Amino acid sequence: MKRQRHIRTHVLATLIGLTCGVLLVVILAFNLSVRGYIRSRVAAQLDAISRNAAEMWHVGMRDKRGMGMEPFLNRPDGQTGMRGSAVLLDEEGRLLSVLNEQDEVSQELADSLAGKPIEEMDNQIVTLPSGTYAVSALRDPNQADKVLLVYVDMTAITAFSRQVNIILLLVILAAIVLSVLLSRRFAHELTSPVQSLSDFAREIGSGALETRELSFPDVEFDTLAESMNHMVTELRDAKHKQETFFQNVSHELRTPLTSIRGNAEGIVCGLMEPKQAGRVILSESDKLGDLVEELLYLSRMGRTRPASEAQTLDLRDVLSLCVSEQRAEAEARGIRFSFDFDEAPVMLRIREQDAQRLFGNLLSNALRYASSEIRLCCRREGEGVFASVADDGPGVSEEDMPHVFERFYKGAGGRHGIGLAIAQSVAEANQGQLRVHNDGGAVFEARFPAGSVS
Repeated sequence: MKRQRHIRTHVLATLIGLTCGVLLVVILAFNLSVRGYIRSRVAAQLDAISRNAAEMWHVGMRDKRGMGMEPFLNRPDGQTGMRGSAVLLDEEGRLLSVLNEQDEVSQELADSLAGKPIEEMDNQIVTLPSGTYAVSALRDPNQADKVLLVYVDMTAITAFSRQVNIILLLVILAAIVLSVLLSRRFAHELTSPVQSLSDFAREIGSGALETRELSFPDVEFDTLAESMNHMVTELRDAKHKQETFFQNVSHELRTPLTSIRGNAEGIVCGLMEPKQAGRVILSESDKLGDLVEELLYLSRMGRTRPASEAQTLDLRDVLSLCVSEQRAEAEARGIRFSFDFDEAPVMLRIREQDAQRLFGNLLSNALRYASSEIRLCCRREGEGVFASVADDGPGVSEEDMPHVFERFYKGAGGRHGIGLAIAQSVAEANQGQLRVHNDGGAVFEARFPAGSVS
């Protein structure tokens, strides 16, 4: 099982790790830079002192006055302020002479380096009670028994570097404390909205479809709360429509079932003529079959179907077939059909069953409201396809217009509230659009883009 942790712990660990990592990198970079800078300045200062001391040594030997005759110019480094000097040692490391007045430092250096070979005295850092010094040794080829030891006082700059490191460590500790405080506050600001939204989602899951007045300072959480409230509204509307649909379907089922049962009982009891009652039973059974088929088709619309099922059809043939299927009912009601078809084929790539369901439902709806005529149009429109079914009935009321294609919505004179919903689903599944407007009656227009046209 995957280990879980609280957001607060995750935020705290992230902030502390990031802060410490950044500051440690800064400390490391600072120390490397300072160390390199100090070494370069010390090397330059030692070199300058060595040249000056060697020159004084040689001059003193020529003048036969010795090393102590001329004062050594103890100039500090121009950038770091480090001062240096030189002393003369014998081959055993004993102090012979100094070049300035710092006798105590010279004696300390001589004592600490006594007995060491000259190789161990060259370019070394020596720490004494009086401070830290960089030393370098020179042997005169004319006097092999004497060693010139030059040194630079690094005490001040070393102390400065140490103090900066202490300050940086204190900064790290302060940053850790600040990270803890900030992470607690940030985690609270993060987890509080999440907890509120989780409680809201739990209520929705339990069936409490009531919106909440939630407001958060973060835009993302506020947007999520608005989306959840919108979802609640949609679920509530869907639930209401579903309840309405089941009421309508129950009524639609009850009516033919009652008729079937009544006629069947009449036959059994000998009260009705069997042929007449049988015709009624067949008619009502057909209505039940149509309703069940509509429900099954609607349930299948949400499933993904392979594109290989689509065929290239001439929409003129599809509309003509749908008209022939409903012509008998139209003639019984005195309704005629008029056609406005292109002479050239109007080809569309679509499943045949989908096309028949789309235009069959539109024709069935037009038959329900038409007074005397149904007009059908089918033509190419630019690179796409246009088809329409219009009737000369009362048209769609303003109240029903926004809900015509909603599932389970049953307008005045409607049957189940799913026929037009199926028609729109078919159009959208084939990258098309289905629209309705009034023009001497209801006009339903279907348009398909160039990509679905063959």
